[in-house]
Amino acid sequence: MQLTRLEHDLLGDREVPIAAYYGVHTLRAFENFAITGIPISTYPGLIRALACIKQAAALANHELGLLDATRMRAIVAACEEIRGGALHEHFVVDVIQGGAGTSTNMNANEVIANRALELLGHARGDYAQLHPNEHVNMSQSTNDVYPTALKIATYFGILGLVEAMATLRGAFEDKAHEFRDVLKMGRTQLQDAVPMTLGQEFSTYAVMLGEDEQRLKEAVQLICEINLGATAIGTGITAHPAYAERVCLHLSRITGVALQTAPNLIEATQDCGAFVQLSGVLKRVAVKLSKTCNDLRLLSSGPRAGLNEINLPPMQAGSSIMPGKVNPVIPEVVNQIAFEVIGNDVTVSFAAEAGQLQLNAFEPIIAHSLFKSVAHLRNGCTTLTERCVRGITANRERLRAMVEQSIGIVTALNPYIGYANATAVAAEAHASGASVYDVVLARGLLTREELERILKPETLTSPQAFQPRA
Repeated sequence: MQLTRLEHDLLGDREVPIAAYYGVHTLRAFENFAITGIPISTYPGLIRALACIKQAAALANHELGLLDATRMRAIVAACEEIRGGALHEHFVVDVIQGGAGTSTNMNANEVIANRALELLGHARGDYAQLHPNEHVNMSQSTNDVYPTALKIATYFGILGLVEAMATLRGAFEDKAHEFRDVLKMGRTQLQDAVPMTLGQEFSTYAVMLGEDEQRLKEAVQLICEINLGATAIGTGITAHPAYAERVCLHLSRITGVALQTAPNLIEATQDCGAFVQLSGVLKRVAVKLSKTCNDLRLLSSGPRAGLNEINLPPMQAGSSIMPGKVNPVIPEVVNQIAFEVIGNDVTVSFAAEAGQLQLNAFEPIIAHSLFKSVAHLRNGCTTLTERCVRGITANRERLRAMVEQSIGIVTALNPYIGYANATAVAAEAHASGASVYDVVLARGLLTREELERILKPETLTSPQAFQPRA
């Protein structure tokens, strides 16, 4: 039989496993919210953030004369262990939960209290010596702890995502340099347009990533404003008048993040606008990254019946029935991540809108959605870098042949032969199968030397001065 200890709460007595660091509140939440099967420990950044907050609160409360040194030191020591990765398996409540995150906050309070009790030489559950609510949660409410923890965890998650995006950007920049002299046809609406280089094409992917890195860095600054000290609704009830300032200073030092206390804690406790803004930027990243992967799949389509302009590194057999088939599985998985992130943004938007009056009760689903988006985008960028982009090669001969055969190069002749003549040349070339080059020569519109000068790769792929036709 499993050994247990007896704990008591508002609803009565419950037997808690004696080996558990969590307590009765967490046990009830674990039973009530059998939703996803995903515990909050899946997001270690959230657990570390909670420990940082509880540590900062203990230090602030001690400085204000509200918490004795013995209990403060035990709480701080327990928090430092959790920040280092210990006891995360005891954070068991489901990521999706009712109660505005109260179950997550109480899970943290109980684990920290029971570990602190052990450090003081007492048994787990001996809350007369050190209590989850009275001591670990002193001067706090779920309503200021949970959103602050969400912001800190998301802040560090975004830094990791930006780093992965920068690495991917570097891989595209390397390919842009490698392919700088590879001439190809550009396309609009999937139809031949005008020539460009493959390097120019790949440079755009790098530029798009760089732009989104900057947007993320801007958006993450919004979540550095916290409502810690607001307690229940923003009035600071049960907290010392100097607590909000003190706890913010300690939390900034512990996390290394320049946090600021919101100027209006009542507004900050109910407003989820920063999460909506950040989620929107994550959606922007996902949309543009997915578009890039669409391009990679199109450019590598074939190998015989598609564009076949580039080769993606083969990662695995592509079919259970078609021998020799290799699919673009890495861009495909990144596409799917993008679809998820777009859906997560919708969830965040609805959850932020659904709050009422002084609190938004739906921050747990905001947290789950943001954490998934950040983590999956980061992993997707890393996978795309290492298993796809760095191994891409160009089919140079095919690219050059398509330029020579394309009718689209007639656009480059517009300034020299006029739009009407260029249209006639295009129509004849399309109907006869002859090249634009040959049709122009046959019509006597330009000399061979003029054509060779106009159709040089460097002329075709950058702005050029020309003499307008009379």
